[in-house]
Amino acid sequence: MLLIPAIDLKDGKCVRLRQGRMEDSTIFSDDPVAMAARWVEAGARRLHLVDLNGAFAGQPVNAQVIRRIALTFPELPIQVGGGIRDEETVDAYLDAGVQFVIIGTKAVQEPHFINEICLEYPGHIIVGLDAREGRVAVNGWSKLSKHDVVDLAQIFERDGVEAIIYTDIGRDGMMQGVNVEATVRLAQAITIPVIASGGVSTLDDVRALCAVEKEGIMGAIIGRALYDGAIDLAEAQQLVGSAENHELIQHNKD
Repeated sequence: MLLIPAIDLKDGKCVRLRQGRMEDSTIFSDDPVAMAARWVEAGARRLHLVDLNGAFAGQPVNAQVIRRIALTFPELPIQVGGGIRDEETVDAYLDAGVQFVIIGTKAVQEPHFINEICLEYPGHIIVGLDAREGRVAVNGWSKLSKHDVVDLAQIFERDGVEAIIYTDIGRDGMMQGVNVEATVRLAQAITIPVIASGGVSTLDDVRALCAVEKEGIMGAIIGRALYDGAIDLAEAQQLVGSAENHELIQHNKD
């Protein structure tokens, strides 16, 4: 399972929000590139970058910082979300060295866009579905739509997206634990991988996700817990490695 450190960008700085509220943010670093280096040195195999300003503005705001991180770590897969609403932005990020582009609000409001962008950039499109009590939120989580998260995920699977990032808004940044049940329910309803996000706050959460990895959960995005020190990334990587080795041994026995 991939453990993916989150670097949320606001005004060029690395911050964390609580439940997506821009007014409730904590600055963790003035140097996002250095923060990325910290996670890479701890063994990160992918990074999750979010342009928070862009999510609310509807267009990239922190693209220069994201470009610098991609240039600094050209071999590292990077996924980027926040304010990606047109093909030009997708193209610019992929040209900058980003491997995966995450579409959120645009996917919900104009689903046909996903079909078109997947045809244009196969293998590079991820859809982010952020939900509260099963309903998908848009515009930086400021509005709840009428759409059911499972229904939308099934549509985007048919369109050819690489994966679904599922975020439980109610738990994001609150250190309350990951919503394993809802994540598994979504993973079982589709065949493409699901990446868990929101509420991963302890090693027990990592263990819980490893236990259901076979359901189709390929990774977990970890944010505040890394910055607060509740999870040590290197230790968590060892835990995941142990779980994978145990699974391999069991498979060989069978």
